[in-house]
Amino acid sequence: MKLIVLSSPVALVDEHHTINALFELSLQYFHLRKPNASRESVVKLLKQIDPRYYSRIALHQFHEVAADFGIKRLHFKADLRNVFKLGLERYAEEQYLCSTSAHSIAELYTFEDFDYAFFSPVFSSLSKPGYLGIVPPDFALDVRIATEVIALGGITSENILQIKNMGFKGAAVLGTIWSDPANALKKFNDLIKVIANENYR
Repeated sequence: MKLIVLSSPVALVDEHHTINALFELSLQYFHLRKPNASRESVVKLLKQIDPRYYSRIALHQFHEVAADFGIKRLHFKADLRNVFKLGLERYAEEQYLCSTSAHSIAELYTFEDFDYAFFSPVFSSLSKPGYLGIVPPDFALDVRIATEVIALGGITSENILQIKNMGFKGAAVLGTIWSDPANALKKFNDLIKVIANENYR
């Protein structure tokens, strides 16, 4: 099962140290999402991340800097999907991996050109109080959905294995990592231990 970490939406003290440490702890993929950040601050953060990990980073904004860092993963929020469609041939030719996000099952059936999609909130969000989970405990993802679907929202070491039983190909976490930055590495370790134990059963 894939495990993706989304960045804190706001800047944190020594954030790059934590990001590099997460990669050292076997983080597979990191989504850099800073909705209110400037281009300069995003570029500065990227320069502070070890270049060895650029291939595992996805950009949520300022896609134009991807080539400068050898980044081949781009995320397109809903209002940028037309941009994705217009550049589909180029993204395919240049071997970009492209993702998007959905908040309803119906949307997922329209994402066949994306490599994967986040679906949220599966459980009640940890980073957005009042943003309640939208799937029942017995939820099962429709196998006819063409794109790979990654669960997002309220995922912790206590419930992450439910994701696999629901048919998701992986989990993306935000609040469980960044709600307590001082313990981010411990929280991440807790997640990968649970996944590892499941894989060796």
